[in-house]
Amino acid sequence: MIDRILKELTLDEKVELCSGRDFWTTEAVERLGLASIMLTDGPHGLRKQVGQTDGMGHYGSVKATCFPSGITLAASWDKDLIEEVGATIATECLVEDVAVLLGPGANIKRSPLCGRNFEYFSEDPYLSGHMAKHHILGVQSMGVGTSLKHFAVNNQELKRMSVNAVVDERTLREIYLSNFEIPIKEAKPWTVMCAYNRLNGIFCADHKRLLSDILRDEWGYEGLVVSDWGAVYDRVAGIKAGLDLEMPTSGGRHDQKVKDAISNGDLNMDDLDKVVRRIIELALKYEKKEAVFEVEKHHQMAKKAAAESMVLLKNKGLLPLSIEKKVAVVGELASETRYQGGGSSHMNPTHISDGLSAIKAYKDVDYYKGYYLDKDEKDERLIEEVLPKAQTYDALIVFAGLPERYESEGYDRKHLSIPANQMDLIYKLSQVNKNIIVVLANGSPIEMPWLNDVEAVLEGYLGGQASGQAIADLLYGKINPSGKLPETFPMKLGHSPSTLFPTQGQEVSYSEGIYVGYRYYDKKEIEPLFPFGFGLSYTNFDYSNLRVSKKTLKDDYNLTVSVDVTNKGLVYGKEIVQLYVSDLSPKIHKALQELKGFEKVGLEPNECKTITFKLDKRSFAYYDVRENDWHVSSGRYEVKIGASSHDIRLSEEVELSSSHELIEIVNEHTTLEELMEHPKGKIMLSETLDKIAESFETGGLFDSEGAYEMAASFTLRTMTMFSGMTDEDLNDLVNELNNTAE
Repeated sequence: MIDRILKELTLDEKVELCSGRDFWTTEAVERLGLASIMLTDGPHGLRKQVGQTDGMGHYGSVKATCFPSGITLAASWDKDLIEEVGATIATECLVEDVAVLLGPGANIKRSPLCGRNFEYFSEDPYLSGHMAKHHILGVQSMGVGTSLKHFAVNNQELKRMSVNAVVDERTLREIYLSNFEIPIKEAKPWTVMCAYNRLNGIFCADHKRLLSDILRDEWGYEGLVVSDWGAVYDRVAGIKAGLDLEMPTSGGRHDQKVKDAISNGDLNMDDLDKVVRRIIELALKYEKKEAVFEVEKHHQMAKKAAAESMVLLKNKGLLPLSIEKKVAVVGELASETRYQGGGSSHMNPTHISDGLSAIKAYKDVDYYKGYYLDKDEKDERLIEEVLPKAQTYDALIVFAGLPERYESEGYDRKHLSIPANQMDLIYKLSQVNKNIIVVLANGSPIEMPWLNDVEAVLEGYLGGQASGQAIADLLYGKINPSGKLPETFPMKLGHSPSTLFPTQGQEVSYSEGIYVGYRYYDKKEIEPLFPFGFGLSYTNFDYSNLRVSKKTLKDDYNLTVSVDVTNKGLVYGKEIVQLYVSDLSPKIHKALQELKGFEKVGLEPNECKTITFKLDKRSFAYYDVRENDWHVSSGRYEVKIGASSHDIRLSEEVELSSSHELIEIVNEHTTLEELMEHPKGKIMLSETLDKIAESFETGGLFDSEGAYEMAASFTLRTMTMFSGMTDEDLNDLVNELNNTAE
């Protein structure tokens, strides 16, 4: 059928199909039975506009279930849960006849200041990639497509439509593409959305290497590439690069350019047909199905997702709360719940559960506004309402966090602070009552200079429409907290690896390289406020009996790792077991450890379960720019099991032996130290190195260690001055060493 339609299409029809009919739908060709389909916003719920599709939300959107935002869901580390959420959202898409949900967002949280961080999963590409994978599997299991976005290196909002992200190849592959590679290969999203920005000088919408060479040729992607809304710079270049569908409609502005390019030979008809074929395939892939929107059932699913995702950051024994305790709730965020982020993902929820009402469902509590959410300045009148009575309560639950005006799509944050009026309130309350529980609403990390002044902190993130109920259930122990941080919380902004964020001009250099998030804090030995993977529980878990299927690996890098986890406490709880890999003998600079596996397990008191991980080549590999491929070096590796990146409980060493060792090309500037890594160079020149070092030591210039280091820095060229070698001898030596390398 696709071939028939493609054959019968006129040139005008082909060109028209390459861009949208309006803001949210594709063009139709009714005479050939090709229907229009709708693509609309997600990713944590359906945002379908009512009435005219202006794209700016002037006409509102249909009521839909607002699930926790991307960062919140990622804090669950629960693959099955995120699939459930995806399938539930897809059901609502079917009811509204939406063919493609625009999400998930898998961009790396390079800086805690990015205004859109709440939509993204993690600072870690492995966690981000697997969260995106399972979100896609859930949505597409119902016959609704997804749009994995924003491909690629879209990590700031300021100048996002023009900025040039300059990234070296290794960093690009290991950090900013792996998070897309995993879901593309393992979940096969119907569409991939290209980013607005430029990557190494080329707009992503025109980036042939990104959209064709890597995405299609290397990764085998067969779906459709759609532009971010308004991202197309040069439509003809985009078609050549592999950009299929331009959204929204160009109003015909680009149609004539495409036809002219076909006419003058600048654009090959085969390239246009490839794009049109994929647009036809997408339109035919979606089939309208009957579905029922069970509003209350979906709300309960949102509540479950929120409760599984919130993170207990601190607890000195005050939580869980007893019903008997006299409690006051303080802070306008308790009644005016911030449950979602701003921008294109901002939806119209079917119901909103605020924290105050949910806590009151457990017992009567007093409430004090404490601050105004729409301003940063403190109001002494509001503080005086609560301060004289604060010491009469057994506990104060203070709702705090970031107002929506602080973080949103379209702009970046300037600092990591919560508003001054909230900090002042927490400080003053802590002077008269130490039993303070802070409940946070925010989409990305914040600084906490008040942390030592409070007894407990619950990170609620942006928990969706049922967040209030989830918070109350967690505070009163109906549900045991089980979320863990999918990002590092730094002590202060200056500790962040990308402190020069976002950019002062039209170009941003990713000079921190692969050292993003915990990779940076580990390498620099900077203690974070809360480490990656951290989260507390109302019970305790014991790790034991770590086993690896083999201690030595050669070329076959498949390794099975098992560990036993036991609930040693008195209540049911869920633990997120994390696996990290460290290269103990790295040949190049590497992160000290990298996440390579995780599982969430539920355990009754005294129950023990075995968790099993499967590692493969990529678990041990780095991207080698010389070979343009993933490479594993021979050496010792440590497999570590922990409750967070800083709470490693067990470890085991394995030895890897690769038959394909990479050998540097030798030249006259190669040092003797580098030659000690060369298989023949070590044999040929070790005596020479020893003799030079001995001469330095004998001459009294250095001690033995210093003499050796000085000699090791000699190049082959400088060595000729001490050895009597001629230039011809040097050339022969270099050629011999390089022949060995081949």
